[in-house]
Amino acid sequence: MNATSLSGPTLEALGATLWRELAGAAQDRAHEWRQPVLATVCPEFGPQARTVVLREVDVASRTLLLYTDARSPKVAQLQADPRAQLLCWSRALGWQLRLGGRILVSTEGLDVTSRWALLRHTRAAQDYLSPQRPGQPIAVTEVDAPAEGLAETERADSSRAERAHFAVLRLRVERMDWLSLDPQGHRRAVFDARDAGLSGRWCVP
Repeated sequence: MNATSLSGPTLEALGATLWRELAGAAQDRAHEWRQPVLATVCPEFGPQARTVVLREVDVASRTLLLYTDARSPKVAQLQADPRAQLLCWSRALGWQLRLGGRILVSTEGLDVTSRWALLRHTRAAQDYLSPQRPGQPIAVTEVDAPAEGLAETERADSSRAERAHFAVLRLRVERMDWLSLDPQGHRRAVFDARDAGLSGRWCVP
């Protein structure tokens, strides 16, 4: 990471640095914010958290993009309640960043087709082409080869499978909560991003 020195930063400078780090994380596989934790709400079991991959960041619109299997439980949870939070942690910087907002799930349209066109010929595409949904129990006979080929009908109609299983999650950030864990003294700032501007305030860590 190439974070700017933040000794006595202004809130404006800090906010710009955080967005710069997020944008870098979407491009750099080694960035510690590349794989944040996504928390959603399940009506039956309450809060649910899992690690995801940050794919794109649009700083101007304060939007973050993630990919997922449309059959995964988090999609149903987000369709029922779009409120979500991403948790980013950097050991190198000693920074925790929580990003709260609402997630729009897209399974059709340009958001999906344009990104699938770039992904479909990579190894990652197999995550979305399995005939089995995420979390489905694996039979004992399948343990040694749980990822054996797709059903022939799905192979014959790959476009149907692609549209059915690949989804784009678009998080519009409404609130950011930054915490710096520093031996010289912890610092915390909260930003409200719901308005046209980005208002922030210093808080007790």
